[in-house]
Parts: sequence; structure tokens; C-alpha cells
Amino acid sequence: MQQQLLESGTSQLALRVYEAGTPAQASVVIGGAMGVRQDYYASFAEWLSGQGFRVTTFDYRGSGESLPGTPDGSLRGFRADLFDWASDYDAVVASAKAALPDAPLYLLGHSLGAQLPGFLKNQHQVDGLVSIAAGSGYWRDNAPQLKRMVLYFWYVLVPLATRLCGYFPGRKLKKVGDLPAGVMLQWRRWCLNPEYCVGAEGEGARLSYAQASFPVLALSITDDELMTWRGTQNLINLYTGAPRSFERIKPADLGVRRIGHFGFFRQQFSDSLWPRLVQTLERMDPAQRPGDVTGTTA
Repeated sequence: MQQQLLESGTSQLALRVYEAGTPAQASVVIGGAMGVRQDYYASFAEWLSGQGFRVTTFDYRGSGESLPGTPDGSLRGFRADLFDWASDYDAVVASAKAALPDAPLYLLGHSLGAQLPGFLKNQHQVDGLVSIAAGSGYWRDNAPQLKRMVLYFWYVLVPLATRLCGYFPGRKLKKVGDLPAGVMLQWRRWCLNPEYCVGAEGEGARLSYAQASFPVLALSITDDELMTWRGTQNLINLYTGAPRSFERIKPADLGVRRIGHFGFFRQQFSDSLWPRLVQTLERMDPAQRPGDVTGTTA
């Protein structure tokens, strides 16, 4: 694993690149979930590199290791929103493509990491997106246990804490993680809009999603404590110009009690879900663009 720094606008992004000794067959960029550091994907990225892929993970500006260049790394007053994070994603995609220009490039988007590709300027460099435990963040599409407290979260906790601190102090509150104010308040607008990001941001956002032509496969986890099947469908169907397919993954079919929103990347699935993902990537031939298919395989 190599640690790198990458310029994105006025910010520096912390990257980790995983490569095995043999030439890689394709590049994979892992777009992380909201508030999840790239460390979380390290075991999976290391394993995937051993299967013949060049894997890049990163932290969005103002999160993880991509903190502001202040002595204490404080987020107070740090300016960044979700469009800036999409620009970070773009910069990482461009860097990965430059490193392996003749090979396919795939995105693995965990939660938010499958939402932001709709805003990428480098969509033409992407040969496929695998969406993992992702969906619309609109609050009515949240899983039942999350929906019970989410209106308090969006209407009381988020505006109050963000205003008082100058950023969202998620670590102290044990909610999501520390986030720049602009990111959190924009995400709030998205999550309160029935059409999520395209409803909150308007026609330009809708068109940006529609321009994506790479195939999208959504893996929906049946015991996801944050995301519903409806929410997954609502997000993926924003990619109107892309071939879209869906798979439902049930813990019982893997002989386990729990997967959840974050479980896919845990080491316990290195003999089940991880090899299946490799097969998925190998089927994403850039020369083929199948039509829409909706499946519910386990």
C-alpha cells in the first residue's frame, strides 16, 4: 500500500493505492460513505488488489486524513460542500485513470459513494459503478428504526450543533462523524427533499445523473439498518441513461445473522461477498452496455 497526496482545488486529499506485484487488469476507486474514513476499506482494498486490481481509496476534503491545513486540523469555518466532495472524487478518478490509462476503471460506491458519481465531470472515464448499501437519503426512504429519530436529527440537532460549533461535531454526538458545515447543511437539504439531490439542486443535477452511461449494479442488503429497498431503487433510477441492475443480498443465504449497512467490507465476507464482487467487475465489459434489468438475487 502506498500513501499519496493529491491536489483537489485548494485542498489536499489523502489517498491510499493498493497494488499487487503483477500488472493490474483494471482500476477500482472506492468512494466511501458519509463520515467513514478510508481506513475502514483497507482490508477489502488489500484483498482486492491481490485479485489483480489497482485499488484507490481516499478521504474527502475535511474528513479522515484529508483535514484542513490548520495546526489543529479544525473544521470550524472550513468551507466545503458535497459538490466539492464530488470534485474530490473526480480528481481521484482522473489520477487512477492516468496511472492505468488503457485499463477499465470501476467505482465501488458505498452509500454516499454511489450518490456522488451522478455529479462527476469525469463520467466518461468510468466503465462501471457497483453501488453497495446505497440509496436516496430522503427521510421517508430511511429504514424504520432510523426514521423514528431522523426528524429530530435534521430539524433540531443538525442546525443547532452546526451553528454553535461552525461544523457538525458528529464524533462528540456519536452521529455520523465530524463534517464540514457546508457538507452537513447541504446533505440536510437533500434528505428533506422527496427527490433527494436532484430535487434539492434542480434540473442541472437531474441532467448530470442522466448523462452517466456506464452500467450500474446496486447491491441492496435486506437487513440494512439505514437504507430501504425503495430508497435504493429511487437513487439508482436517477441514472436514467445508464444500464441499471439490482441484487438483494440476504444474510440467511450466506449463513450469517447480520450484514447491515456497513458489513459488506468486513473480513468475514472474504470468502463469500468479496469473490462475488470480483465476478461482477469481470462481467462489466466496457464494450457491452446491456439494457435495464431488475433482479432480486441473493
